[in-house]
Amino acid sequence: MTGRVFLVGAGPGDPELLTLRAARIIREADVVVYDRLVHPDVLAHARPHARLLYVGKEGHNEQASTSQADIHTLLVAQARLGRKVVRLKGGDPFVFGRGGEEALALNDAGVAFEVVSGLSAGFAVPASVGIPVTHRGLSGSVTFATAMRNDGPPDWVHLARCETLVVFMSGQRLGSTTSSLMAAGRCGSTPAAVIEGGTWEHERVVESSLASIATDAVDLGSPALLIVGDVVSLRARLAPAWSRRAAFVDVTGTRAQGG
Repeated sequence: MTGRVFLVGAGPGDPELLTLRAARIIREADVVVYDRLVHPDVLAHARPHARLLYVGKEGHNEQASTSQADIHTLLVAQARLGRKVVRLKGGDPFVFGRGGEEALALNDAGVAFEVVSGLSAGFAVPASVGIPVTHRGLSGSVTFATAMRNDGPPDWVHLARCETLVVFMSGQRLGSTTSSLMAAGRCGSTPAAVIEGGTWEHERVVESSLASIATDAVDLGSPALLIVGDVVSLRARLAPAWSRRAAFVDVTGTRAQGG
């Protein structure tokens, strides 16, 4: 007897941003296999007797991380026991979540699966602090990229030309990312922001210029999202409207503006 695996997006962090379908499927699951970036309140949707299996990754710490191959093996094994398995991932499974790799592994093993999309951090996190990734007259397009790649360096010339650029997993590579963008032609005065722990209770924001953001955001940790583009300048007018999260947002300009 073979069960089914659901690749479920948990959203960017805030448990209230979980979709209704995701919540229902979690409640019905026999097993929930979850990542580091899943809020505990999302796991609270699981049934009391459901198995909760942590398979998080800890950046470059391989000893504290579950390998992708082991995750594939676990999902296949649990499904082959006839169980309804939720693979719960932060954000959206198919946006830098390695959901495509897991879907291929399940397909190759003959295991039925479904994908349940979640709100991607790429647009939900900037929105949570008052940054629209597109805005008429400022940006008619947005590009998502990752600072962590195994297939060679990004096409910096292409990325430097993007109207709005959102870079995932940028924390440890913030300095090299911003330097590469400027070397490829992006103006150093371009507005930029880094958001740590977007939509979580510990959310922090640093807003600066592309040339200064790596220095100004040196104290921020991961997960971190970098936004580059003129839309960042709208935050000064839009952020006050986000009173619901006002207690969690730490707005910082350049060090010269600090105090």
